[in-house]
Formats: sequence, structure tokens, C-alpha cells
Amino acid sequence: MSFSIPPVKPYFPQEDIDQITADVETILKSGMLTLGVYTKKFEEEYAKLHGVKHAIAVNSGTSAIEVALRSIKLNPGDEVIVPTNTFTATAAAVFFAGGRPVLADVNPETLALDLQTVTPKLSSKTRGILMVHIGGLVSPDTPELAKLAKDSKMFLVEDAAHAHGSSYQGIKAGSFGDAGAFSFYPTKVMTTGEGGMITTNDDGIDNRSRVLRDQGKESFNSNTIIELGYNWRLNEISAAIGISQLRRLEWMIAVRNNLAAIYDGGLSKVSGIKPQKRFERSVNNYYKYTAMLERGIDRDAFKLKLREKGVKCGGEVYSPPLHLQPVYQRELGVKAGDFPVAEDVCSRMLELPMFTALKEEEAHYVVDTIQQVLA
Repeated sequence: MSFSIPPVKPYFPQEDIDQITADVETILKSGMLTLGVYTKKFEEEYAKLHGVKHAIAVNSGTSAIEVALRSIKLNPGDEVIVPTNTFTATAAAVFFAGGRPVLADVNPETLALDLQTVTPKLSSKTRGILMVHIGGLVSPDTPELAKLAKDSKMFLVEDAAHAHGSSYQGIKAGSFGDAGAFSFYPTKVMTTGEGGMITTNDDGIDNRSRVLRDQGKESFNSNTIIELGYNWRLNEISAAIGISQLRRLEWMIAVRNNLAAIYDGGLSKVSGIKPQKRFERSVNNYYKYTAMLERGIDRDAFKLKLREKGVKCGGEVYSPPLHLQPVYQRELGVKAGDFPVAEDVCSRMLELPMFTALKEEEAHYVVDTIQQVLA
């Protein structure tokens, strides 16, 4: 038996499509197409599930990071420590918010920052840390970094674009630091098509974020501009989709964990590839299922052979890392060799197909195919 398995696929069962369709009709008839009752409900339910006081809906995960940073009020010259192993939006948002990103290496097991990689990057100009939960894993190092930030009077913002519903020691992503930023891009565990969410327990960040996302107006129905904001609003139809997806989130995470267990068990018996480590008291939503190829295996050739057998892998998180990207080499003066751990893991990571509708027999087929190709 053979399959054709994509790397990712949004999950919309028919009953959810029917409900969303009815919601869209309600929205269109209401004439309230942005910042209405659906957005408010989406924010309230998202905040409740993630254990925070406030959630602020915006039009993308990129916007969520920038608005959060702007709400904290970066000053020119403020440095923010960012892992080199992340998407450009993380570091670019620091520039756009008025600060300067300082890249750091990552822990090879978590693919995230830790005290050992952050501490050498601290300076008198360091204002905060941007912790990225890569692939949906909330690193066990997150609480220590949150404590470091608090003790040093710095901020911690979580780039939780991958980590909806993920947690460590019962604490949800987006609630460890001053603010969290989530993405609802189509590839994510839950999606609104395009969209993002800021989470925070800070009333000031909440209030300022709501002003900034709506052109800097003091309120939605006001023409008084109190900040230099932008159009970062989420529309009502996207919010309706988000409500539907959010209500399935915990179930979708359970499904993905079951699939990840199949991968873990199967790959543990295959030479040449190793699953990412699991951590006690950690709930990973498995936005990505990351495995590491042994050094010396040609990843591109390996992925091509898998594709020929019907298994399409996802994009790596992230290859190349930021310090190998031309714009950051130009802007930050970084170069190849500066962050050897990230260079190593980013060159060997493999993202296996992972989506809620993936069948167990398909997951077993992925493992069997990998074993055949590596044999």
C-alpha cells in the first residue's frame, strides 16, 4: 500500500464548516465586519484557555510580536535577545518596534534559548528576551528565563506562533512572560486563515495593544488619535473561524500527540535518525514533528527520495538560521560560524508530515518509508 502524504493540512470537519458558514451569514447581515462580537468572544475564550487575563486579536502573528513590543515601549538602542533559529518575523519585529535584535545560539535538545546561550549576550543595553517555542515545544528552560528577566528588570515576550495550547508544568504558552504572540497562519495547529493573538496579564500592555492595532485611536468609535498605530485589526469572519478552531484545539493536540508517539516509537528503531527529546510535564502541540538526521546524511537527497515514495516533509524550523540570512548579516554583522549549534541542528532537522487529519496508518507508512530510504 502506498500513500501521498502532504506535510500539513488545515482541519475543518463538515460540522465546523456548517457552523462557520452560518456565522459568516450572521456577520454579513449584521454589517459589523471588524472588532465586533465574534472578535470579543474569540479573545475571551483564547485568554481563558491560555490562563491569562487578556487576549488581543490582530491580523497576523508578525503583527502580534510587533504590537506586543511596541506596547512595552522599546527605546532606540534597546537590545532584545532573539534566537538565531527562528523566522525572520521575530527579529524584524524588534527592528520595527524601535529596538535592535541580538542573536543567540540555541539548546540542541529544545531548539530554543536557555540560560547558557542568553547569559553571554546580556549587556547594559539589554531590555528583554524574545523566547521562541519552536515547533510547539515550550522549553523546560522557559521558567528560568522568565525568572532571569524578572530579576534583571527585563521583559520576556514569548513568540508562541507555533505553540497554541502547549504548556510546561501546567503553565500555558503565552503566560510565562510579559506577553505572548501567536499566529493563526494556515499551517498552524489552529488557523483563522490569517491572524494573530497577543496574550498578557498586564493591563497596560492590553490597553496599549488595543489602541495600536486600530490606528492609534483612543477607542474604536473615536477619531481621537493618541498613538501612532496601524491597521493591525482582525476581521470578524476570521474571528468566527478562530472560535470554531479553538474549541477543537485540545482534542487536536491529543490527536497530534498520538501521531507523535507513533513516530517516536518507530524512529527509535531506525538507524540514522533520532526523534526530538520529550520532556516530563510538557504538553507539546506538535505543530511540527522534528527529528534529527545523523551527520553526513544529505538531507535534500533524503527528502527527495521520501517525496518519490509519497511522503512530503515540511519546511525546517528554521533553515537557514537568521545569522546566515543576507539581511541580518548586513544589519547585525553576524556571519557563518558565529552560532555553531544552530548551524548544526538546522542543517540536520527533518519535519515529518504532521496534521490533525493524518491517519495512523499513514504515520506508520512514513516511518516505514524512512526506514527503507535509510537502509
